Amino acid sequence: MGIERYEIGIIGGGIVGLSTAMALTGRGCRSVVVVEAENALATHQSGRNSGVIHSGLYYTPGSEKARNCTAGREELYRFCAEHGIPHRRCGKIVAAVDDGELPALARLQRTGEANGLVGLRMLSPEELREREPHVRVVAALLVPDTGVVDFAEVTRTFAMIAAERGAHIRTGFDVRRIHQYRNQIVLASRQEEVACRFVINCGGLQADRVARMCGLNPDVQIVPFRGEFHEIRPARAHLVKHLIYPVPDPQMPFLGVHFTRGIDGQVLAGPNAVLAFGRTSYRRGSISLRDSSELLAYAGFWRMARNHWRTGLSECYRTLNKRAFVRALRRMIPDLAVDDLRRAVPGIRAQAVGRDGRLIDDFRTVHAERMIHVLNAPSPAATASLVLGRQIAEWTAKDAEL
Repeated sequence: MGIERYEIGIIGGGIVGLSTAMALTGRGCRSVVVVEAENALATHQSGRNSGVIHSGLYYTPGSEKARNCTAGREELYRFCAEHGIPHRRCGKIVAAVDDGELPALARLQRTGEANGLVGLRMLSPEELREREPHVRVVAALLVPDTGVVDFAEVTRTFAMIAAERGAHIRTGFDVRRIHQYRNQIVLASRQEEVACRFVINCGGLQADRVARMCGLNPDVQIVPFRGEFHEIRPARAHLVKHLIYPVPDPQMPFLGVHFTRGIDGQVLAGPNAVLAFGRTSYRRGSISLRDSSELLAYAGFWRMARNHWRTGLSECYRTLNKRAFVRALRRMIPDLAVDDLRRAVPGIRAQAVGRDGRLIDDFRTVHAERMIHVLNAPSPAATASLVLGRQIAEWTAKDAEL
């Protein structure tokens, strides 16, 4: 059988890759293939998350994150309604646990207003008790635009629409080699090859490796952080009615442990963000020799560790000591007990880290000859996926002269 040929090849069957495929086929490009290493779509970041549709509260006004999140959030709500995907615009509260957090909470409100959020306001004690009767904090900011959805279902809907328009979705296609032959870029797995005129790298946890296979020096490396969640047992799930977040630490890209009532009614607490010694090491103690050796050989990792070792130790301590984890949660909900929690499905965040040890906080893409590489797509990438996919499709149409 001869090699299959396509105009566009997309590496990665997550939410950004499949949004891009949907956008490209929506522009009339029918020769699109999506290759995904796993045997199912949305196996990693797109399917292992708390399902929050972010409002855009935290991002610097005018930044790419802020623009994409605000536009993407509303577009996602409309998309879910149009395609019958269960979702809720349930809102959340951001809680200040002591007076020292009040200035930061006020700054968050100003940032949200600058980003166009509607209905932001401080709740009175009576309003807070009505909305979240078990929360005990000194102040709470209501963020009505936040919602919840199953992002794996969103991803599968993107794939269905792209396939109906002619895209080919290939699971179980683990790209091992990439080479150029004449005017084609050949993506090779162990068993088969496809040739493309243009390649889009949406490889997520493997995005930097894909870029290197293409002959690029991406100047960042993916450092995996495992997000460890607990579920509040159903008998105690009434302690959380909506979404409850702490005032975040501005020095870290993580939002801190919080509570999320998902679209299925399950209440998640967490996550703790701990270093994973494998890009798919979801189980504690699971180690990939390849991944860990690459990690320890990367100078940027050691510079990051030097800058954030205290935070890292704190996260590890909360992971290893359940009582410490519950103490962090009890700052907002004092009625919570250790026995109320049981372990839930963890996720791994593909955090791009620069050679200087800096955690890359914003979206990062690199354009090369006949290629686009999405090297960092942190939260709110899922919320903004429709906007991101359309933007990547526009870049591709221009670069590939479609």
